[in-house]
Amino acid sequence: MKAWMRLGSVAAPAVLVLALASPALAAPFSCPKKGGDLVFAGEAKVNSLDQMASNTISTRNVAMNIFESLMTRDENFNPILELADSMTESPDHLTYTFKIREGVKFHNGKDLTTADVVASFDRYAKIGIERSNLANVEKWEAPDKYTFVIRMKKPQPTFIEDLSSFSVPIVIIPSEQRDADPLRLEPIGTGPFQLVEYVADSHVKLKRYEGYKPNPHFEERTGFGGYKVGCVDTVTYRIVTEPGARVAGLETGELMAVEDVPTKSQAALKNNKNVVLLGLQNFWIQIMLPNTSFPPTDNLAFRKAVQAALDMDEIMDAATDGAYRLNVGFQYPGGAFYTDAGKETYNIKNKELAKKYLQEAGYKGEPLILLTNKDYTSMYNAALVVSEQLKAAGINAKLDVVDWPTSVQRQMNEKTGWNFFFTGYGTQPALGALATMKFFTPPQNVYYPKDGKSDPDLVALYAEMSNNPDIAGRKAAFAKMQQVILERVYAVPFGSLTKVQATRANVKNFKPFRIPRFSNVWIDQ
Repeated sequence: MKAWMRLGSVAAPAVLVLALASPALAAPFSCPKKGGDLVFAGEAKVNSLDQMASNTISTRNVAMNIFESLMTRDENFNPILELADSMTESPDHLTYTFKIREGVKFHNGKDLTTADVVASFDRYAKIGIERSNLANVEKWEAPDKYTFVIRMKKPQPTFIEDLSSFSVPIVIIPSEQRDADPLRLEPIGTGPFQLVEYVADSHVKLKRYEGYKPNPHFEERTGFGGYKVGCVDTVTYRIVTEPGARVAGLETGELMAVEDVPTKSQAALKNNKNVVLLGLQNFWIQIMLPNTSFPPTDNLAFRKAVQAALDMDEIMDAATDGAYRLNVGFQYPGGAFYTDAGKETYNIKNKELAKKYLQEAGYKGEPLILLTNKDYTSMYNAALVVSEQLKAAGINAKLDVVDWPTSVQRQMNEKTGWNFFFTGYGTQPALGALATMKFFTPPQNVYYPKDGKSDPDLVALYAEMSNNPDIAGRKAAFAKMQQVILERVYAVPFGSLTKVQATRANVKNFKPFRIPRFSNVWIDQ
């Protein structure tokens, strides 16, 4: 990738032009071999392939190989163009003009035009989980087949950061699907792989899209963009929730790549010449989110009691078999926005202080329901340890264990019947501070504010993070927002998990990333 391909700093210069006209590039990637079925084992059930309406990791694992967006992120999470050929920002920062790549086709053979881009933005504005990204957009329009214009209400220095996010991206779909209901979208995209079959709780079958047009302005795949080519004929994405079954399948060759290898199995696999282990540090921040609308977690003193009782080392050790680092807050050390603001609330492990808060809360032994799943073993094990630690502090903790898609749907749609939801924040911290903090503001409000009234301090701080033209001011707002979230216990982060993935030795060019990428991967037969 050439330097002129990148946006660089998210803080835009006076006139930003991201164009893809260039001198001749080196020869782009070409598959050394083609053919075969890449059998990949994911660790959680896939609730939908509607990328606009699902924010689960398991959805992204598959859907991001099917769909594409105007912009995405490269290997280092910098914004780059994908379906857009160029992007120009006006001097007053109120207009973004995109030229769309010509000759791109959907999996149904239809040519991509800006009519499809308009329809995609229209649908996302209605049902997209992160539709707040478009709150500051006045309108979008298509003056011709290959020109798409976004007009802002006011300048927003972080708009391109939002637009290029692949947390819940604005993927481009055929215009005839503009009114598809949430989670009912027919998965037709422009990506290098197209859907063959989706069997809930079992597998997803993809095949190489022969009509795919790689982005000619790149030489290699980078992040979710770049020059992408389908080398394998098909991908069979199997749902294998049991860690031992993933390891056994990898050893026998029944599975060719797996999303997660448990720590206790890694030593033996290192000695297997047919297996390659691939580490990915800081894969996600293990976390639990409260329901502040439902007793007893509607009481701040009670939430503080929970926070005070927890021993994060014990929780993370059980969750990851030791593959973790303690981590305060919502970014990783070394990141541009990392801060330890709120550290006094973290890893307190003080049962007596917890009991003091319980007395202040007037707690009478009501059940505390911990909503978790067994698909992601780390989340389940974390919940087991949290339950025991809370019981030791005098809290009547009870586990509610379901599958991953069910737990997500309940957390998103049910305001009663659960108190803490166990999850992992991986994509969001990788994308940056803004992507993470978005979940604590409308319409997401993952902590479920009482009576639906958002915390005004969080709303104001997020606006400052989004709109302050000075990066130092945005960093200060992030630090303050993290402090408020931890002090008011709108989230309880445990620590950061290291993920180890693996492939068979004959699988080539599979590189760990936030989400598995099946393009530019080939099999030595």
